[in-house]
Amino acid sequence: MPNIKSAKKRVVLAEKSRQRNVAARSKMRTLIKNVIKAVEAGNKESAKAAFAVAEPVLDRAACKGLVHKNKVARHKSNLAALIKAMN
Repeated sequence: MPNIKSAKKRVVLAEKSRQRNVAARSKMRTLIKNVIKAVEAGNKESAKAAFAVAEPVLDRAACKGLVHKNKVARHKSNLAALIKAMN
């Protein structure tokens, strides 16, 4: 445990930041799964709607440095390709 006041504060802030990041990453993964589930169910309209919800959240995660921008680009590309391939 830190003894210096500023180090104690950093521990508290780091934990807050970690929890915020965990929540944001979890939300991102859930939205990706929602798109995949809609695609597997064969419902193109709900897949498009789920993708429209997921896309800005993914972009925000990349902007904030939560995940790398190339990872977000890959996810968006793969999801869009899944939707486009649906009949």
